[in-house]
Amino acid sequence: MARKERIHYEGALYHVICRGNNREYIFEKNYEKEKYVELLIHYKKRYQFKIYAYCIMGNHAHILIEVGKVPLSKIMQGIQQVYTYYYNKQNNRSGHVFEQRYKAILCNKDYYLLSLIRYIHQNPVRAGLKGGLSYPYSSHKNYILDNPNNLVDRQFPLSVFGKSLKHQLEGYNEFVGVKENVIQDLKDDELAEEIEAYWAEEQRIDKFLFVDILEAVCGYYDIKTEEISLKVRTNRLVKARKIIIILAKSYCDLSNKELAEGLNMSQPAISNIIADIAAKEDYEEDIMDISNLNLNISK
Repeated sequence: MARKERIHYEGALYHVICRGNNREYIFEKNYEKEKYVELLIHYKKRYQFKIYAYCIMGNHAHILIEVGKVPLSKIMQGIQQVYTYYYNKQNNRSGHVFEQRYKAILCNKDYYLLSLIRYIHQNPVRAGLKGGLSYPYSSHKNYILDNPNNLVDRQFPLSVFGKSLKHQLEGYNEFVGVKENVIQDLKDDELAEEIEAYWAEEQRIDKFLFVDILEAVCGYYDIKTEEISLKVRTNRLVKARKIIIILAKSYCDLSNKELAEGLNMSQPAISNIIADIAAKEDYEEDIMDISNLNLNISK
């Protein structure tokens, strides 16, 4: 089962949230945050997209991005892969740096843009960080000062607040709460709920990561992925199928029908395996090995 493609069209606006694997602090040092900003600048120039806001916190980053002809998946693949290589080399480590798939909420540009900019810029306030809105690793400074790195496209958002730059900055400062330095809620309840829903999925893996579970289990048992769907009943294949089903039902938002199609099995067979609680206990050791070594699933 292939990973589902992101919706793409020229001008699509996404609120991207990328977090450290197992909520690790992958932007803990200032030079790490600066490196990520450098990558945003590099890939923006390369792929010609717009950034309306960003904020790089200790273990996650927000980017409000409007894509052009190049889809978001290609943009983020470049940024995340290069940063992963950089971070692992700097810290003499290997393996995942980011959660296996970033979150991307497709938003209505006209309706949500300003609220999202405020939401992103107020992340340091929300986290109680010193400096609040003046936190140096967000794009708030690009709105109120000169924009020497040309990273942030502030012209369109500021134009909403007036014709002159003076009126635009006054309107923007009032909107984000510069004087009060307090949190302003998103105006649209539906959008706020959608963002919070993403953050609530702390212990779940995206449903389209079934392919990663399939590959991890097959690799563990030295089985070719295409063999899983064959009508063959060796002990090793039967065990692998059961573990794939157990992991998929634990960590993926997949129906029994989808699992049946993915594994070329009947729905009753899937249901019987799920209902067999003893199966999970029988294979607990293998499941833990696969989860920890191959999938980096946090319990």
